[in-house]
Order: sequence, then structure tokens, then C-alpha cells
Amino acid sequence: MLPDISIGDLIMDGKEPIFILGPCAIESEDFAWEMARALKKTADQQGLRFIFKASYDKANRTSVKSFRGPGVREGCRILGEIGKELGIPVTTDVHTPEEAELAAETVDLLQIPAFLCRQTDLIVATAKTGRAMNVKKGQFLAPWDMRHVAAKIESSGCRNFFFTERGASFGYNALVADMRSLYWMREDGYRVVFDATHSVQRPGGKGDTSGGDGVLAPILARAAVAVGCDGVFMETHSDPSNALSDGPNQVPLEQMPAILKKLTQLHALTNSPA
Repeated sequence: MLPDISIGDLIMDGKEPIFILGPCAIESEDFAWEMARALKKTADQQGLRFIFKASYDKANRTSVKSFRGPGVREGCRILGEIGKELGIPVTTDVHTPEEAELAAETVDLLQIPAFLCRQTDLIVATAKTGRAMNVKKGQFLAPWDMRHVAAKIESSGCRNFFFTERGASFGYNALVADMRSLYWMREDGYRVVFDATHSVQRPGGKGDTSGGDGVLAPILARAAVAVGCDGVFMETHSDPSNALSDGPNQVPLEQMPAILKKLTQLHALTNSPA
């Protein structure tokens, strides 16, 4: 029996999928509000369980010249105000124990980036904030290695966490999503979300920036829902070609209503009694 995970006013219980949606980065305060309002409208129209996501600092960009974001204090202020006014849970990634403490003041769900999923001090500090946690499985880890991450979290007194699959490194500049990972991590007793957009990323694939196959993100999301997962993480942008971060991976905002409707229908079908 998998545990129920509380995220703000939402419950991740497997009965309905959780959708973690938003742009890669907080490109500006106005942009963040525009995206949040548009996604909430879609979520309300379709009756979806929705968490708004955006990063205040893209700390692992390929190039030192790349856009990063407004920083932890300003970014979390923006996210906190969005969550409060729109009545939705918000999430962002944290990179240090100090950032985790600051973000926990306004953010409902704290995300540990894949590259940092083995950093014990960060894991422990985040677990101790009392907020729900999402740990992305590192591209370099096997699914069963996440048991050790879970042990760190649980030893810190946190039971309100889940994992996210975002692909595994496969040679140079390539990731491959192994759908078996979803099954194995859930069999170990953990709720699991599938990150459709980062699973189609090509790290460093464009030289000084990352490339990606955003057109494949909805396809992999459908596969993940069919295999069995508790939610889908998907980055979206009103104009991906001009996004300041990870544009090639992000799904055009205008396509999201149809994609989310199909994923919800597929989840209902695959979870219906035989």
C-alpha cells in the first residue's frame, strides 16, 4: 500500500494524477503570473490536481553566460504570492540547505534536483523543513538506488515525499526514459512522478546550451501514465522558441489543454477495474 502524500491542499493518492506544470524558469514576475493564471484556468476547467512550478535559479546551466533567474529570495516571494492569490500549491528546486530553509517559508513542495539527489546535507535539511519533498532520480542512478535517498529522508523525520523519474544518461548528450523505473520504484513503496520534458532533454546537445525533443514529451507522458505513475511533471512555455532556459524541451502552452485531457483519460482507463 503506497502512502498518501500531502502537498498543500492536494493529496497524492493515486486515484487521480497530480500534474506539476509551469515554465522552466521565472523569466520575470509578470511572466510567472501569466503562466500560472493560464495553467490554473485549464486545471479548473478540467478538474485537475495541479501544482505550479518554476525555478528561481537554473544553477546547472551549460554555459556561465546562460540566464539563471531572480534568485532564491525574490523567486520564492513571487511563487508564494502566486500560490496564495490563486489558491494553488507551488514548487521549486533548492540547491543548498540554506535555500531549503528560505524556500520552505513560502513554497509547498521542495524539489531536489537530479544532480543533487545524493547530497546528504541538502536532503536532510530539506526533510527537516516540514514541507513535502520531491527528489528527482539522478541520471546516474538505478531505480533501486533511491532506497538510500529514502532512508536519509525518513531518518530525518519526513514521510511526506515522492520521487521523480527524469531519464537516465545514455552516451553523450542523450537521455533515455526507462519506463521500468516507474514500476520498480513504486514496488519499493514510493509514489512516483514522471518528468516528461527533462526526459527528452539533450544535455549540452547544442554546444553551449542543451537541446531536446519537446515534441516527444507528450508521447512519453502517455507511456508513463499507461505503465503506472502518480503524476506527470511537464514544463510549458507560451513561446518555447524564445524561452530563456530549456526552450527545446518545453511544451507550447496552447497545446497543454488537449494533452492534459488525454493524460487524464488514459489514467482513468488504466486504473479502472478490469
